Amino acid sequence: MKAVNVQPTHEHEWEAEPGLPAPLPGGETVLWQGSPDWRQLALHAFHVRKIGIYFGLMLALQAVYLLGDGATGGDLWRPLSVSFLTASLALGMLAGVAWFAGRTALYTLTNKRVVLRVGIVLTLTFNLPYKRIAAASLRRYGQRSLDIALQLYPQDRIGWFHLWPHQRAWHLSHPQPTLRCLPDGEAVSALLMREWQRVHAGEALVTADTASNTAAPITTPVRQPARHAPSARPASEPQQGLPA
Repeated sequence: MKAVNVQPTHEHEWEAEPGLPAPLPGGETVLWQGSPDWRQLALHAFHVRKIGIYFGLMLALQAVYLLGDGATGGDLWRPLSVSFLTASLALGMLAGVAWFAGRTALYTLTNKRVVLRVGIVLTLTFNLPYKRIAAASLRRYGQRSLDIALQLYPQDRIGWFHLWPHQRAWHLSHPQPTLRCLPDGEAVSALLMREWQRVHAGEALVTADTASNTAAPITTPVRQPARHAPSARPASEPQQGLPA
């Protein structure tokens, strides 16, 4: 399995365009840009709601234990207040990280590739040509947001920690770059499929809906790339050009 050579582009470095560290080659245009909804990111990537429920249960158990020991007045409310403030601080920190992750991430779709600029302290930009995308998975969170996970060919690989939290959960051996918590995810997924099929000359992109556990119709199998095909390269290497 070939690993993608990831090179960081730091936040203080100049960007030719937002989310793109170099000018686009001739014939390539930006079709869409967007960022995650940080509130949905906090709920579904950082699990603030689940952790909040856990803290609530722990507070309830602590109150039952203190009442069982006969604690009243200050002996009851002081430890509960300390626990409540500690839990609130932890949840606030998680929400803050989600806010920074959503604010610093920028996803770009062009007519040739998907570009992910991610990272809070160390910014990394990933260039994923449509020809290196084998399939896509959709995960819906009610009517508010949607994840689009991109499955790469086995020859390509991006480190799980390089992508976090912009990766599909529990896919550690072959991480899938993911456009997380998109408020306009339906339109973006339709645009992605259209451009993928255009680049692959009529092939059908395998799209699985993980919420309903159904797959879109497949008219023809997804073509496996030739062994000599180049691996996905980060957008921070524009001098090497795009894969054919």
